[in-house]
Amino acid sequence: MILESLKTSKSAISQDNLQAQLGDLVDRATIYRVLNSFYEDGVVHKIVGDDGKQYFAYCRNCSEKSHHHNHFHFRCLNCGKIECLPNEMEVNLPEKYRTINFNGFISGYCSLC
Repeated sequence: MILESLKTSKSAISQDNLQAQLGDLVDRATIYRVLNSFYEDGVVHKIVGDDGKQYFAYCRNCSEKSHHHNHFHFRCLNCGKIECLPNEMEVNLPEKYRTINFNGFISGYCSLC
């Protein structure tokens, strides 16, 4: 049920959002464990918002060997929608440094608001 909710969501969702969707069918601790397990297995990517909450988005364009998480995320201050922005970011690090993960976050107002 949790995976299906993530797959059908048009934006990243928090544990609270999932709890509201699933009601009493799944308890809060189980949702937390499953989301973190999905993250560790590469099924979802985790976004830490400017509000300090963690949001999760299903990896739609990722394969087992190639995850595309190095992009900005956008949160609408009016409707609360969080979405992945399409462009990958490249960070030029000093020699012998390597990027494992990048999490950029932008807040503002979406095109509908």
